[in-house]
Amino acid sequence: MRVRHISVAERRARLALRHRLADGAGAASPEEVADSLVALHGTDPATVHLAVGARLDDPATAVPQTERALYEERTLVRMHGMRHTVFVFPAELTAVVHASTGIAVAARARAALIKDMAKAGAPDAAWLKEVEEATLAALARRGQATAAELAEDEPRLRERFAYAAGKGYEGVHTVSSRLLRVLGVEGKVVRGRPLGSWTSSQFRWALAPAHPELDVAEAQCELLRRWLASCGPASEADLKWWTGWPVTQVRRALTAMGAEEVSLDEGAGYVVAGDADFVPEPPRPWAALLPSLDPTAMGWQQRDWYLPPRLRPALFDRSGNVGPTVWWNGRVVGAWAQRPDGEIVWRLLDTEDVGREAETALAEQAARLRSLLGPARVTPRFRTPLEKELAAG
Repeated sequence: MRVRHISVAERRARLALRHRLADGAGAASPEEVADSLVALHGTDPATVHLAVGARLDDPATAVPQTERALYEERTLVRMHGMRHTVFVFPAELTAVVHASTGIAVAARARAALIKDMAKAGAPDAAWLKEVEEATLAALARRGQATAAELAEDEPRLRERFAYAAGKGYEGVHTVSSRLLRVLGVEGKVVRGRPLGSWTSSQFRWALAPAHPELDVAEAQCELLRRWLASCGPASEADLKWWTGWPVTQVRRALTAMGAEEVSLDEGAGYVVAGDADFVPEPPRPWAALLPSLDPTAMGWQQRDWYLPPRLRPALFDRSGNVGPTVWWNGRVVGAWAQRPDGEIVWRLLDTEDVGREAETALAEQAARLRSLLGPARVTPRFRTPLEKELAAG
């Protein structure tokens, strides 16, 4: 049977509608946004709120609504997930993420910590297990706590050990910083409310919500099904990159879920079974100002269909983290930044088919973003060349 070809234009249409960026496709709550995108990048705390705000029908509610979901009702959970990265997931997806991805990543993270401690002459795994149990007990008593507060209850968390001695990146780690990260990947603790405002990167810790233990293969099938429903079509390379799984596991999950093969400009792609029907473009062109590490900008490894390669040096840092991006009708056309006085500024790098209509729409998006931010000032955790230039004025 001949597979259907999905064009670049149709891929952009799917992105606009399924990622809630087109006019009329907005969401009513942060939970709807997270469910539509599967995962929101949580490494930079401001990204979560700004990614939600870019997609809400009422962006003015983005900060209080996201705080409610994260810290009051716990319908969204910030935890480690794919590629050892911090994400925000719908609470009902935490068991799937843990089984599909967290278990394998956690085993490597704990082994690396024990190995690093042994090289430095630090205490052994049995000692570490005692510290872990005492830390979890202290966290249960406190409800939420910073690493420093937990060290008051379990002083051994303050133990320090040398890391990568003799190498260019050698340093000194505390047991608390490494152990809490391992416990996060293992699904035992999650990030809690920040110490400061919603832009703060200093978090409290909390015990992870209880979740059932799932079969690994079934969890991988479910995670891939959800992601393809949001981001399909995608290539095998995209799937391997996004999940962080070996290609054999990606292929196994694709087979188990009955994924449907389609044709893309770069080769073979996949969609959820029954999702190959034509999707028309939104009725009107759309504009968006998306934050650094936004899941749409970071969603695929192969990005030429929405992000021209010539723009990447200005928009990414050296580690591959994307900065704030300007979108027009399904493609990245520039970058934006916030200046110290709060002004939102942007620059177009790709002016192809970008005319007065786009300029007007982008000005409206900048005003929308300025209203969301209010008195807050946002500096991306990972600075990119054009963002730094724009922010400096």
